[in-house]
Amino acid sequence: MRALVERWVALAGPATRHIGEELAVRYAEPHRRYHGLAHLAAVLDLVDELAAHADDPDAVRIAAWFHDAVYDPQRADNEARSARLAARMLADTDLAPGRLAEVVRLVELTESHAPDDADRDGQVLCDADLAVLGADPDRYAAYAAAVREEYAFVPEEVFRAGRAAILRALLDRPRVFHTPEASARFEAAARRNAGTELLLLDA
Repeated sequence: MRALVERWVALAGPATRHIGEELAVRYAEPHRRYHGLAHLAAVLDLVDELAAHADDPDAVRIAAWFHDAVYDPQRADNEARSARLAARMLADTDLAPGRLAEVVRLVELTESHAPDDADRDGQVLCDADLAVLGADPDRYAAYAAAVREEYAFVPEEVFRAGRAAILRALLDRPRVFHTPEASARFEAAARRNAGTELLLLDA
């Protein structure tokens, strides 16, 4: 956790250390099985790798920190709440108003993961957030199991139907990933993984 906080400080400045510390505590909440510190670190790493595609890489990095800052599996408005948290916590920093607005917009975008063709910042954040879909089969299986743990309160049949609907919606898109690098690295594997999970859910 300390290394992540230092990563935040390097991005946003020492005067904002308290923000990085609060965000790290949020991602360490015990109910998070997938959407925790390891996920945050993975998203930040992918944003760095895809940064050349972004128009404002630092705005994307800040948005990555906030994209799951509020995470309650029993609610459907986590992205909106995370965006509002970003607006509130960053309001008293020296972040320019335009960049703050971009951060808020990007966090909200992670609800749909459907950036426009010209939205290079949104493409980077969404691709980084969904990269686990294109992981090797063992890591994907661990991800799927962790998500199920986060929704342990949902009856099995209801979870299967809901999860299958999400996967089908992703697979129905012309493309899951938008940046050239992420598309080349993850698209085919993501479709195989999601297809396999669908077969298991429907079994």
